[in-house]
Amino acid sequence: MFSKKPAPILSRTTSKSMAASGATFSVIGPDVTIRGDIEASADLHVDGVVLGDLTCSSLVQGEASRIEGSITAERARLSGQIKGTITARELVVLKSARIEGDVAYETLTIEQGATVNGRFAPKGAAAASSTGAEELRLSLAG
Repeated sequence: MFSKKPAPILSRTTSKSMAASGATFSVIGPDVTIRGDIEASADLHVDGVVLGDLTCSSLVQGEASRIEGSITAERARLSGQIKGTITARELVVLKSARIEGDVAYETLTIEQGATVNGRFAPKGAAAASSTGAEELRLSLAG
């Protein structure tokens, strides 16, 4: 009960185990503008402005954010402005999203009210479209 043993420091252990498992998370705040490409092995949350290509494991985009460049991610949840191509295995486009660009995906969810001006193609269909297969153009508005 009144032991003089120091309490174990959990933060070091937790940080190491999170880094070892790849469970890290980075945030680009609303007051930040990045000019240049971003490559992250971590999950990324963007509330600011990115003027360049973005590659990460998982992307969450805030409503007030803007990305001008291509996006490549395993999972992406978009709710801000995007100008550029998007390639994601799992893509969720929320109602506040405004997208100008082509979209390649494996699974796609679009909330009513989202605006997308570009071509949609399931991943793997890009190769088929270059061989003459018909392209699908879709424009959604709320």
